[in-house]
Amino acid sequence: TMADLEQYEDLAALVARLFMGALFVLYGYFKLTGYAGTVAYMGRQGLPAPALFAALAVIIELGGGLLILFGYQTRLVALGCAIYVLIAALIAHRNFGDPNQMSHFWKNMAIVGGFIALMVAGAGSYSVDGRRA
Repeated sequence: TMADLEQYEDLAALVARLFMGALFVLYGYFKLTGYAGTVAYMGRQGLPAPALFAALAVIIELGGGLLILFGYQTRLVALGCAIYVLIAALIAHRNFGDPNQMSHFWKNMAIVGGFIALMVAGAGSYSVDGRRA
């Protein structure tokens, strides 16, 4: 029953934060260590000031990922991450005639959904937010 599952909510929130946060930290790290390539990619997407957008992406992904991992200001950070991924998908994966782009777009939408769920559920007790509550 649902009541039986409720006892696992804090553990489930922790697992969700580990997966969502790790994704952001990993890709933020890739963008940072391959910064020149990241800037070039941003330029190819047609973004003005690609170095600025690359730096913002690194900060949002590394910073947001770490905040999600530790569960600090989780609801707000998860909302910000959801918006970031939605915007990124609309910039980089909007060529729906390309099956690969379509796949990446919908994978991003699943990530947006995960962040929205985390925003609604909160960090759970195994988090900085849970310790502060």
